[in-house]
Amino acid sequence: MPSPAALTYGPIFVGVVFNILLYGIMITQTFLYFTVYKKDRLWMKLFVAILFICDTVNCAFDITFLYIPLVNNFGNPSSLMYATWVFATDPVMTALIGSLTQCFFAWRVNVLTHSIPAVIFISFCALCQFCGGLGTSIAVGMIPEFVHFQKFEIIVIVWLAFSAVADCAITIALVWHLRKHKTGFAATDDIVNRIIRLTVQTGLITAMCAVVDLVLFLATPSGLHLVFNLPLSKLYTNSLMSSLNSRAGWKYGTGNGETTTDDMTRNDRKHYNGRGETSRRVSMMTPNQVYIDVESHEMVDVIDTKTLRAETAMDSLPNRPYSEKHGRLSAAATADSL
Repeated sequence: MPSPAALTYGPIFVGVVFNILLYGIMITQTFLYFTVYKKDRLWMKLFVAILFICDTVNCAFDITFLYIPLVNNFGNPSSLMYATWVFATDPVMTALIGSLTQCFFAWRVNVLTHSIPAVIFISFCALCQFCGGLGTSIAVGMIPEFVHFQKFEIIVIVWLAFSAVADCAITIALVWHLRKHKTGFAATDDIVNRIIRLTVQTGLITAMCAVVDLVLFLATPSGLHLVFNLPLSKLYTNSLMSSLNSRAGWKYGTGNGETTTDDMTRNDRKHYNGRGETSRRVSMMTPNQVYIDVESHEMVDVIDTKTLRAETAMDSLPNRPYSEKHGRLSAAATADSL
C-alpha cells in the first residue's frame, strides 16, 4: 500500500517543481522586459511588477506548505492528510494572477477589435474565475482534509471552467481579427501567421492546463490534479510576458526594442499583433527599392540629356566647303575622299 505522502504530497512535490522552473523563466522574461522596453507606459511597467510580485509570493507559499509537513512534521503521518492555511492561499493567488492576465488581454482585444461584447464577456469570465478561486481558498480553510476536497467541487468547477472559457474567448477574438485583416502581401502575412501561432499556443496551453486540472479533480481524489494546478499561475504570467517581449523579435515600433504603448495602439489597428505586434520589415524594404528605381531613372535622364546636347551641337555647326587656305574639308569632300 502506498504511503500517505506518495498519495498526496507526491503530486504536490511535482507541481511545486514545475512551478519553480516556470518561475525561473518568469524572472528572465521580467528582466528582459525592463531592460528592453524602457519607454513603455508607467502603468504597464507597474502591471508587470505586480504580476512578478504575485508570482514570487505564490512561489514562496508553495515552498512553505511543502516544507511544513515534510520537514517540520517529519514522522507525523497525520499532518500529511490536512492542508494548512498556506496551502489555502494557492487557489486565490492563482485566480488573481489569471484574472489580471485575462483582463490585460481583454484590454488588448478592445484596442484592436473595438468589440465591446467580446471585452465584456472576457472580463465577466475573468471576474467569475477570480471569485471561484477565492471561494476555493475559503472552502479549503473550512474543509482541510485532502480526501474531502470534492465536497466543494462546484466552486472549483466555476473557477477552472471560467478560466478555460476566458482563455478560449481571448484566443478566438484575436485570431479572428488577425485573419480578417491580412494584407495579401507575403512578408506581412508571414508575420501575421507567426502572431496567430503564438496567440493560439499561449492561449491553448493555459486553457488545456485548466481543463486537465478540472477533469482530474473530478475524476480522482488522490490529488493528481495538483500537478497541473500549482504551475497554472506561472503559465499565465509567462504567456503574458512572452507576448510583450516578442515585440523586439518583430522589430515592433522603433525597431530597437524601445517601444511605447502609443505605438502599439496605433499600429495594431493597421496590422494586428495577437498576443503581439507588427513589423517594419515591409516599410524598410519599400523605401530602398523606390530609391534604387529613382536613381536608375536619373542616370538614364543624364545620359539622354548629354546625347541630346551633343546632337544639337553637331547640327548647329555650319557646312563649310574645302578651303586650301585653312586646310579644312567639308562634309561632302570628306565623303568623296572616302
